[in-house]
Amino acid sequence: MAEPIDSALDLLRRLNPKDVKQNVDNIIELNPSLEEELLESVDIPLSVKKCSSTKRDFLCCDYNRDGDSWRSPWSNNFEPPIDEGITPSERIRKMEIKANEAFDVYRELYFEGGISSVYLWDMDDGFAGCVLLKKSVKGGSWDSIHVFDAQDRARTAHYKLTSTVILSLGTESEALGGLDLSGNMVRQIEQDMAVEDDGSHVANIGKMVEDMELKMRNLLQEVYFGKAKDVVGDLRTIPPLSQTNRDRQTQREMISSMSR
Repeated sequence: MAEPIDSALDLLRRLNPKDVKQNVDNIIELNPSLEEELLESVDIPLSVKKCSSTKRDFLCCDYNRDGDSWRSPWSNNFEPPIDEGITPSERIRKMEIKANEAFDVYRELYFEGGISSVYLWDMDDGFAGCVLLKKSVKGGSWDSIHVFDAQDRARTAHYKLTSTVILSLGTESEALGGLDLSGNMVRQIEQDMAVEDDGSHVANIGKMVEDMELKMRNLLQEVYFGKAKDVVGDLRTIPPLSQTNRDRQTQREMISSMSR
């Protein structure tokens, strides 16, 4: 018999990706013991909270969660407040501040709005972190989650980046009917890059995330929008049934006249 977590993940793969958050909540309600494993294994659209200290919005995911609280990248405090929450070391926190400043500029230039958050944490042989970006519009949203780890070496660092994009687009009208394009895409890359100081880490991670987002945007454009355009184009070129019947009748008459 399959393990409950395997059955839950198999079920989620067969449900509408647009409703993944609601589906995860429903499964957790049925089996609360799966909560931690599901939240670690399933990518869901990012939620937003406001930092009470800076009054700035930040993004929530499993990587800045401690129990039922989430750490703000702007103040390093948890919302709602908790005692002895897990926070990065002083060195990693300084890099985290620089990374948030850099990706705040990136977000404004590429997305012209939205919200970005960067979280870093300590590892035995380096550090790890995640870059979160979210842009919501009427009828849809873009969520990108970039999780990476950096292993320090002599004058270089080895980076491993896993990127997930969750796209949801939908429209509905009486004239056109309903259209829903929802899904996610995951890509991974590893790369060695030169490092001079901690500022180099921020620049290297920024370049890798920028390149990965560009590649994934192009792939999504081909897979989602290109395929949808092909389907709509084929529908428009299909002749009406009356025209098809007339063509068949003409063919029959031509064949009959040739046989005479």
